[in-house]
Parts: sequence; structure tokens; C-alpha cells
Amino acid sequence: MLEKTVLGRTGLEVTRTGFGGIPIQKLSMDDAVSVITRALDMGVKLIDTARVYTDSELKIGAAIAGRKDRPVLVSKTYSRNADGARRDIDLSVKNLGTGYIDVYLLHNINSVELLDQVTGRDGAFEGILNRQADGVIGFNGISSHKPDIIHAALKKDLFDVVELPLNFIEQESLTVFKEAYRRDVGTIVMKPLAGGVLKPASAALKFVLSQSVVHCVIPGMQTINEVEENLSVKGSLSRDEFEKLLAEADRWGKKFCRKCEYCLPECPQGINITMILLFHIYFRMYGMTEWARNRYGALPVKAEACKECGKCQEKCPYNLPIIEMLKEAHCDMN
Repeated sequence: MLEKTVLGRTGLEVTRTGFGGIPIQKLSMDDAVSVITRALDMGVKLIDTARVYTDSELKIGAAIAGRKDRPVLVSKTYSRNADGARRDIDLSVKNLGTGYIDVYLLHNINSVELLDQVTGRDGAFEGILNRQADGVIGFNGISSHKPDIIHAALKKDLFDVVELPLNFIEQESLTVFKEAYRRDVGTIVMKPLAGGVLKPASAALKFVLSQSVVHCVIPGMQTINEVEENLSVKGSLSRDEFEKLLAEADRWGKKFCRKCEYCLPECPQGINITMILLFHIYFRMYGMTEWARNRYGALPVKAEACKECGKCQEKCPYNLPIIEMLKEAHCDMN
């Protein structure tokens, strides 16, 4: 039996382990439906997806069609204006086939300026509020890879739910989750396995689930075996599991971008370092090779423009070998 809780002020009952909808993009419709169905049969009560996850919503919609035990559905808009958000919501509702979505988030807000834009007049948040008023959306929220942006968002006191990365490597979000929990805002954890790099997965999930301020964690799953393993995780971290996580964190900490973006203003070539490294994580860890290549190819400045001046590495608080990492990313995705 999966542990359940209430998603903050929304009052929605969810399982503390949910289902992340990114990896199913790689699966056929039949395989995706089988994986999602197994998760639902094991009791999962929250599924997270987004408009930009290609056909993820369609596959989820096919899997939940006709089920009486429909899970809490979370989707997101990457649009930054009200019209775009309304269009995204309408398409999400159509894809999921439900007529209603429980929680809809602003997706990947990565700066205070963007936060102000999307919550201002004619911003995407207005579009979400419009659809809430129409009865199409139940609750609203925001996702980001950056804890300081969610901290700023919480100060606006607008959002019902927040979504951030938290894992054994990236623990910077924990303070923000505590603040959200104190405000009775629902808390959803993405990237609990650090994009798939943390092993064993069971230990990594135990670490996140041990945080009382976390309502729901959404590991991405693309096989029935992964579903069964992840949904069977319970109990506390053993000493051996903790030591293994320490070793993994040490290994990946040397080449794991936390997306703080301190390096960006320093690059004379205008390379979007964090975006390239994020695409590379999806390329390597999620196997989303074509997705990553397409998005990398669309960037105006590629990693090959790097002149190896080292200014980015001087500003990196984690002392990452950024130049080397950019070379690897370009080699893989070019």
C-alpha cells in the first residue's frame, strides 16, 4: 500500500510517490499505456506531465481512459502569455481526455524578471486563472529548477503548488520546500534521481521521501520493472545505502550542473551553458537523443563557440569542469 498524504492547501489526496511523465515520450503508445497502467494498478494517485513533453499527455490520456480511480493530474504550460496558456490548457484537456485538470503549473520559470512577466498583466498566470474560473483547472502552481525563484514566487502568495528538483546531490531546494510547507503550499519533487544518475534508485528515493516537507515525488519511469521497484520503496536509509549515495554524489558532483546560472553572464561568446548541459542530461540519462539534438541544434550559439577562456569555471560555485563538459555535450548532440 502506497503512503498517501494531502497536497497542501489543495486538499487533494495523493500518494507520496507519483509518476513523472517525461520518459514515456520514448515509448510506443502500447508500451507507455502498459507502464502507466501498472503504476495506477499499484495505487499511484498523481501523474505529472507538461505540454512540451511531446506526446506524454496523449499516452497518459489513453492509460486513464475509462478508469474509475483517476489520479490527480498535473500539467504545465511553457507559454509566457495569457493567450498561450489558455491554448495550452485547452490542448492539455483534450489530450488527457478528462475535461478537467487538477493542477496546472507555470513551467520552468528561471528568472525573477520572467516570474514578474508571467504573473503580470496578460501573463501566463492570468490564463491559468481564467481557466480556473471556467472550472477547467482546479489549482495552480509553478515549477523551476532554481530554488531562489520559487522562494520569490512564494512571497507573491499566488500559488497552490510548487515543483522543484530535490535529491541527494541537489539539496539546495530543501529550505524552500520547508517554507512552502509552512505556507500550506503543495510540494512536488522532480529529479529525485538527479536525472537518473543516482544509484541505487531505491536509496535515492528513500532520501527524498524521508523529508517530511515533501508531499509527492515524481520519478520518471519507462519500464514496468522501474515502476515496481520505485513504488516498492519504503523505510529508512540504511547505513550501506547512505554510503553508496555519498559515493555517487561525489562522483557526479564533479560533473553535475545545478543550473544556478552564475556562469552565464561571464561567457563572452553568449553560450547558454546551463541549457546545453541540461539538454545533455536528457540526452544521456533519459535516452532522449533526438529531442536533445533538436533543441541543441536550435540554439543560436553552440558549445563549439567556446574559446576556453575559463571565465565560466571561475564563477562556478561547484568548481565544475565546464569547458570539458561543453565539449562532451557538443560531441554527443551535434
